[in-house]
Amino acid sequence: MPEAQSVQVFGKKKTATACAFAKQGRGLIKVNGQPIENIEPECLRLKAFEPVLILGQDKFANLDIRIRVKGGGMTAQIYAIRSAIAKSIVAYYA
Repeated sequence: MPEAQSVQVFGKKKTATACAFAKQGRGLIKVNGQPIENIEPECLRLKAFEPVLILGQDKFANLDIRIRVKGGGMTAQIYAIRSAIAKSIVAYYA
């Protein structure tokens, strides 16, 4: 099945909302303009990485995802990011 050129999806948790924009690219995932590797605290960073770890890096190799997140607390934002990443992968490859 052909891939979409770009998709925009939303992930929500409580009052935190993450808007993810996925398009063909080089495998970058950025959250509010910063690489996803910079998310603090580190223990919650792994929660945001879960969709990447479950699917494997090959699905993300040619995909750029930009995420804007606001509202809620730190933990709710991490879970909203996680949901947005997972939904963007499903929408992009569906």
